[in-house]
Amino acid sequence: MAMPLYTNSRWIVDEGGRRVKLACVNWSSHLEVMAAEGLNKQPLDAISKRIGTMGFNCVRLTWPLFMVTNSTLGSITFRKSLQNLGLAESIAGVQVNNPGLLDLPVLQVFQAVVSNLGDNNIMVILDNHISKPGWCCSQSDGNGFFGDRYFNPDSWLTGLTKMATMFNTTTNVVAMSLRNELRGPRENVGDWYRYMQKGAEAVHSANPNVLVIISGLSFDTDLSFLSKSQLQLTFTDKLVFEMHWYGFSDGKAWEDGNPNQVCGSVTGDVMRRGGFLLDQGWPLFFSEFGVDQRGINVNDNRFLNCFYGVAAELDLDWALWTFQGSYYFREGTTGLDEKYGLLDWSWCQLRNASFLQRISALQSPHQGPGISSRRIYKIIFHPSTGLCVVRKSLFEPLKLGPCDQTEAWSYTPQKTLVIKGTYFCLQADCLGEPAKLGIICSESNSKWELISDSKMHISSMLTNGTTVCLDIDSDNNVVTNLCKCLSRDQSCDPSSQWFKIINSTRDQAAEKLPAIVRTYPLQSNSTKYGQSLELGDGSQAEGRSSQ
Repeated sequence: MAMPLYTNSRWIVDEGGRRVKLACVNWSSHLEVMAAEGLNKQPLDAISKRIGTMGFNCVRLTWPLFMVTNSTLGSITFRKSLQNLGLAESIAGVQVNNPGLLDLPVLQVFQAVVSNLGDNNIMVILDNHISKPGWCCSQSDGNGFFGDRYFNPDSWLTGLTKMATMFNTTTNVVAMSLRNELRGPRENVGDWYRYMQKGAEAVHSANPNVLVIISGLSFDTDLSFLSKSQLQLTFTDKLVFEMHWYGFSDGKAWEDGNPNQVCGSVTGDVMRRGGFLLDQGWPLFFSEFGVDQRGINVNDNRFLNCFYGVAAELDLDWALWTFQGSYYFREGTTGLDEKYGLLDWSWCQLRNASFLQRISALQSPHQGPGISSRRIYKIIFHPSTGLCVVRKSLFEPLKLGPCDQTEAWSYTPQKTLVIKGTYFCLQADCLGEPAKLGIICSESNSKWELISDSKMHISSMLTNGTTVCLDIDSDNNVVTNLCKCLSRDQSCDPSSQWFKIINSTRDQAAEKLPAIVRTYPLQSNSTKYGQSLELGDGSQAEGRSSQ
């Protein structure tokens, strides 16, 4: 991609105008040690390379304000910072894995991390996560809002300016996030406008190359006030807004409520609180979402299925929380295990090997400027697996497979799902049996409605009048079963029946079989549908709806 980055309506684009999708992972460097986590576990270059091989193209790298505004803190060496916390084992680990960093000031360690990420073609977003180094966040930690004990607005502006200036020639630093999760009893809209405008202008003045990312109120879950009055800045093509979205943001709603109803309700609330900015033509970056990677948290698991559906449908930019598997020191505990971390405590293995498969479908853009020149088509996405509906051949059942191998579908005004360039439409056949492709598309079993509060149940009616929904079986075949968990039931899991019909323009999705170009009458011994189909390669195929 051609740096620097800009914005074009709701999209982030490179210098050539082609969309760049931010598919990021968070990497913490804001806690008491003031160094990127894990440098005691693995060599820096190995960590950077692993981020790239996981499919992430950027890192949201967090930093504490005092590291650049307090000369005593900023000049302390990595070794001394660890010594002050009694972390002798971490010192030994850094000595083995990153000996050249151990006696550098922590600010230079931060610069080395940014530089090495750049060497590995990883973009960096500098996120001012907190003022006083430590774990974030609480309502009363003194770091929450302008005027709090550790959050002096003038010092904050100074720190932003210093950081923007420090990296104004570092091409892989593509954005700066002004402040993480504003919160607390002092927060108010008036001061938000006042200081966020000042912070944005300070960063842009010191480094006009970077995108300026602006967070909202209430732990970065609320930008609703922008629906009435937008920020007044001297620049527009560098402005991005950010939100955070976690399952725990709604307490135990996902676990205690019906997942369809909770997904519909919470998604609607997210759109009202900030999602509307996309329709207004502003980029919206979900800079934090994440789940317990062990897969045992029901609340998180249900939330994630809903989030994936929304993220795919809107083709969002995002940053996963989080990469680190453990911390040097967090909340008084040495070597604390991070259950939300992609890596395990040792930083050697993935905590959940299937998670990367699921998230890979969200790492590449489906839409936006320069993403192919094809007209918009549809793909059918299955959030709980991160896969899409594909066909190997006309005569094999539809299955779930990689989204870059999917068909190009259209969803017609008559509510049929048709493979573009063909006469084949999706049909419901029998209860518990594979969905099929047929050419008689006017019957009830070829009409597909998006039902339930989540709008992720795709429903049709069998010829006997039974209502069914798309589902998957144990072999990832696409089948039709009775619709489940539509309302009320709190213990039911609808995830196998959740699908999203989403827009795409990228080249990977294409018809796997030649397009049907013409039809001929059948002879008297033909099938009951009265026609055969000539495929583009000259081969003949009977027009049976069972195919």
